[in-house]
Amino acid sequence: MLRDKTSSAIVAVSDLDRAKRFYGETLGLTPGDEDMDGVTSYKTGDSSLVVYQSDGVRPGSGNAVAWGAGGDVEAIAGDLRAKGVKLKEYPEMGLTIENGVHRDGDFRGIWFKDPDGNILHVNSM
Repeated sequence: MLRDKTSSAIVAVSDLDRAKRFYGETLGLTPGDEDMDGVTSYKTGDSSLVVYQSDGVRPGSGNAVAWGAGGDVEAIAGDLRAKGVKLKEYPEMGLTIENGVHRDGDFRGIWFKDPDGNILHVNSM
Protein backbone atom coordinates (compact mmCIF):
# COMPACT_ATOMS: atom_id res chain seq x y z
CA MET A 1 0.00 0.00 0.00
CA LEU A 2 2.69 2.59 0.95
CA ARG A 3 5.89 1.01 -0.37
CA ASP A 4 6.01 3.24 -3.47
CA LYS A 5 5.07 6.43 -1.65
CA THR A 6 7.56 9.07 -0.54
CA SER A 7 7.75 9.72 3.19
CA SER A 8 9.12 12.64 5.16
CA ALA A 9 10.10 13.31 8.74
CA ILE A 10 8.03 15.71 10.85
CA VAL A 11 9.49 17.34 13.96
CA ALA A 12 7.63 19.42 16.56
CA VAL A 13 9.42 22.44 18.04
CA SER A 14 8.50 25.04 20.63
CA ASP A 15 10.11 28.04 18.87
CA LEU A 16 9.95 28.03 15.07
CA ASP A 17 12.40 30.92 14.61
CA ARG A 18 15.00 29.15 16.77
CA ALA A 19 14.38 25.91 14.87
CA LYS A 20 14.82 27.70 11.53
CA ARG A 21 18.23 28.95 12.68
CA PHE A 22 19.24 25.45 13.82
CA TYR A 23 17.98 23.46 10.83
CA GLY A 24 18.81 26.12 8.23
CA GLU A 25 22.03 27.65 9.51
CA THR A 26 23.58 25.05 11.83
CA LEU A 27 22.62 21.97 9.79
CA GLY A 28 22.74 23.79 6.45
CA LEU A 29 19.41 22.48 5.16
CA THR A 30 17.80 24.27 2.21
CA PRO A 31 14.32 25.66 2.85
CA GLY A 32 11.65 23.82 0.89
CA ASP A 33 8.55 25.04 -0.88
CA GLU A 34 6.25 24.81 2.13
CA ASP A 35 6.35 27.71 4.55
CA MET A 36 3.11 28.65 6.22
CA ASP A 37 2.18 29.99 9.61
CA GLY A 38 3.83 27.73 12.19
CA VAL A 39 5.20 25.24 9.63
CA THR A 40 8.31 25.17 7.47
CA SER A 41 10.04 22.50 5.44
CA TYR A 42 13.55 21.70 4.28
CA LYS A 43 14.91 19.72 1.37
CA THR A 44 17.19 16.93 2.52
CA GLY A 45 18.38 14.51 -0.15
CA ASP A 46 15.37 13.13 -2.02
CA SER A 47 12.98 13.79 0.84
CA SER A 48 11.84 16.59 3.06
CA LEU A 49 11.88 17.48 6.72
CA VAL A 50 8.84 19.34 8.03
CA VAL A 51 9.25 21.41 11.19
CA TYR A 52 6.19 22.79 12.96
CA GLN A 53 5.56 24.83 16.05
CA SER A 54 3.69 23.10 18.86
CA ASP A 55 2.79 24.17 22.37
CA GLY A 56 3.09 20.59 23.62
CA VAL A 57 6.54 19.51 22.41
CA ARG A 58 7.54 16.21 24.03
CA PRO A 59 10.65 14.79 22.41
CA GLY A 60 10.80 11.02 22.27
CA SER A 61 13.63 8.77 23.39
CA GLY A 62 14.35 7.50 19.87
CA ASN A 63 15.58 9.07 16.66
CA ALA A 64 13.25 11.74 15.29
CA VAL A 65 15.24 12.09 12.05
CA ALA A 66 18.01 9.93 10.58
CA TRP A 67 20.27 10.68 7.63
CA GLY A 68 22.35 8.17 5.67
CA ALA A 69 25.58 10.03 4.95
CA GLY A 70 27.87 7.30 3.60
CA GLY A 71 31.52 8.11 4.23
CA ASP A 72 30.83 11.70 5.31
CA VAL A 73 29.85 10.99 8.93
CA GLU A 74 33.16 12.01 10.49
CA ALA A 75 33.35 15.23 8.44
CA ILE A 76 29.76 16.07 9.39
CA ALA A 77 30.59 15.38 13.05
CA GLY A 78 33.53 17.79 12.82
CA ASP A 79 31.37 20.48 11.20
CA LEU A 80 28.70 20.10 13.87
CA ARG A 81 31.24 20.24 16.71
CA ALA A 82 32.75 23.40 15.14
CA LYS A 83 29.27 24.98 15.21
CA GLY A 84 28.89 24.17 18.91
CA VAL A 85 26.63 21.13 18.55
CA LYS A 86 27.26 18.60 21.33
CA LEU A 87 27.36 15.04 20.05
CA LYS A 88 25.73 12.48 22.33
CA GLU A 89 27.70 9.40 23.34
CA TYR A 90 26.09 6.04 24.07
CA PRO A 91 28.76 3.73 25.56
CA GLU A 92 26.07 1.19 26.45
CA MET A 93 25.84 0.36 22.73
CA GLY A 94 29.23 -1.35 22.97
CA LEU A 95 30.73 0.58 20.04
CA THR A 96 34.07 2.36 19.93
CA ILE A 97 33.52 6.10 20.42
CA GLU A 98 35.95 8.83 19.45
CA ASN A 99 35.01 12.53 19.43
CA GLY A 100 31.34 11.59 19.52
CA VAL A 101 31.57 9.26 16.50
CA HIS A 102 30.43 5.70 17.20
CA ARG A 103 32.32 3.07 15.20
CA ASP A 104 31.94 -0.61 14.52
CA GLY A 105 33.72 -2.00 11.46
CA ASP A 106 32.60 0.16 8.52
CA PHE A 107 29.71 1.65 10.50
CA ARG A 108 29.96 5.26 11.69
CA GLY A 109 27.17 7.03 13.56
CA ILE A 110 26.54 10.23 15.46
CA TRP A 111 23.61 11.43 17.54
CA PHE A 112 22.78 14.97 18.64
CA LYS A 113 19.73 16.96 19.69
CA ASP A 114 17.97 19.97 18.25
CA PRO A 115 17.20 22.87 20.61
CA ASP A 116 13.94 21.15 21.69
CA GLY A 117 15.63 17.84 22.52
CA ASN A 118 14.56 15.92 19.40
CA ILE A 119 17.20 13.25 18.71
CA LEU A 120 18.85 13.51 15.30
CA HIS A 121 21.06 10.75 13.87
CA VAL A 122 23.57 10.55 11.02
CA ASN A 123 25.03 7.20 9.98
CA SER A 124 27.20 5.68 7.28
CA MET A 125 24.50 3.40 5.93
